[in-house]
Amino acid sequence: MTTPDFIRAIRATAGHQLLLLPGVTAIVLDDLGRVLLGRRSDTGRWSVIGGIAEPGEQPAETAVREVYEETAVRCVPERVVLVQMLTPITYPNGDVCQFQDITFRCRATGGEARANDHESLEVAWFEVDALPPLERFALDRIHQALRDEPTWFELPAEPAEPAEPSEPADHSPR
Repeated sequence: MTTPDFIRAIRATAGHQLLLLPGVTAIVLDDLGRVLLGRRSDTGRWSVIGGIAEPGEQPAETAVREVYEETAVRCVPERVVLVQMLTPITYPNGDVCQFQDITFRCRATGGEARANDHESLEVAWFEVDALPPLERFALDRIHQALRDEPTWFELPAEPAEPAEPSEPADHSPR
């Protein structure tokens, strides 16, 4: 995926060291209760929509922007579903990132779902009981978004040990 210019500028002085980055995931539902998914161009797998916040951008604005950029669907964030620090990942070039993911439940308000940029091979609406194969990251967020419970967040049972960086997975924001 394309690295935003502001991250390139940081990397010019920070090198490959760990960067903590704000990311969002948008679980977009239409009036029929279907979930919007995109098939990622980097992995070829179906996943939820998400990305990295731009400097000065509010997380909910990031969700709206990312959904439109990737799918041409307009949406409105309804509530926060999950706030979670993800496991650090190491990219093939040696860059290390850890994303703080804020997941929003969003309601589609317009537009026609289509691959709207180079990050998605295709985009489609799926019935919740007929989802394509998805990583645990996406499934957990979809199921949490469908619950009518207050905002949920994960607390560690014990003080967390620093995680070892790992290989990139489908859940890394673009």
